Amino acid sequence: MTAMSKVVDFETDTRPVVMSCKGISARYSRITVVSGVDLTLRAGEMLAVLGPNGAGKSSMLGSIAGIVNGGGDVIVRERSIGKMSAHAKAANGIAFVPEQRGNIFPTMSVRENIDVGLRLLPQQAREEQREFILSLFPILKQRDQAMAGVLSGGEQQMLAIGLALGRNPDVLILDEPSQGLAPAVFDILERAFDILKSRGLALLLAEQNVPFAGRVADRYVILSYGQIVRSGGKEELENPEELADAFMGTANG
Repeated sequence: MTAMSKVVDFETDTRPVVMSCKGISARYSRITVVSGVDLTLRAGEMLAVLGPNGAGKSSMLGSIAGIVNGGGDVIVRERSIGKMSAHAKAANGIAFVPEQRGNIFPTMSVRENIDVGLRLLPQQAREEQREFILSLFPILKQRDQAMAGVLSGGEQQMLAIGLALGRNPDVLILDEPSQGLAPAVFDILERAFDILKSRGLALLLAEQNVPFAGRVADRYVILSYGQIVRSGGKEELENPEELADAFMGTANG
């Protein structure tokens, strides 16, 4: 496949780099599905990874987070963590919300779930982070004694994100967060992501919902056959029809 040439230069962005990924690969047994991916994330920005089914988006995110076998380096706050386990990466600034639903403890209450995520923070920081998470998703505060398993799909996704934020991470990685959710939930997620960015968090998002990505992300890359074939900025993300054409072109190229 011939790589598309529409690339945006972000060298003038003065915000500090929070995470850089170099030569990221992902593999299952002997089959490599992602290779040679380089990404940079700055404080307070969201990068959307777009692409058709089978492009390698989830595998790439899983490799960065340490739950999929792969290679390459991941540097968070100038510390190389690429060779660490998923657990160690989580302790060094990366929080990951996978695509599949159910990334919560269904037989525990909402509050208990959030407290699991907070357990490694000092007591004072724990209280502050709990209040912040509940301010992001007020419905969780209203339902803090409800069992997580009885929440709606949208509420469970909010709780999964809240759990991931429990360690006050530097980078939040989200795999298809809008999948299967009611459109009304999109507004809640958009508001939450805006607040997180305002606090300097870096967010990496894999999405197939191009209009939703256009609402929440600051720039994008398109992944096809495990490699980046196009990148661009907010102005293209805000034109979902044009971007969808490029998106579909990678599936057919």
